[in-house]
Amino acid sequence: MPVYVDDAVHLWRGQRWAHLMADTLGELHAMADRLGIPRRAFQNKTSGAHYDVTAELRARAIALGAVPISRHRDRAQVRAVIARAKAQGRGEAP
Repeated sequence: MPVYVDDAVHLWRGQRWAHLMADTLGELHAMADRLGIPRRAFQNKTSGAHYDVTAELRARAIALGAVPISRHRDRAQVRAVIARAKAQGRGEAP
């Protein structure tokens, strides 16, 4: 099951940020570990379980096998990934 990184590259604190999400929390945390992201950066909110990643980390995640998804081109897939992330944030999914 894949890990995903969106193209929602938002400007915040002088950097561009995207969202790292996955089909399971185990996969999400494993990718974050590979990227050197500390567990304290995990956002387990009802808005969706994810890690915020800089544009640089986004590129590294893709190089490590994360699937880039576009809110502009892959709308149905993005909605499905976000729905899973929200369920994970509510404790309803692995």
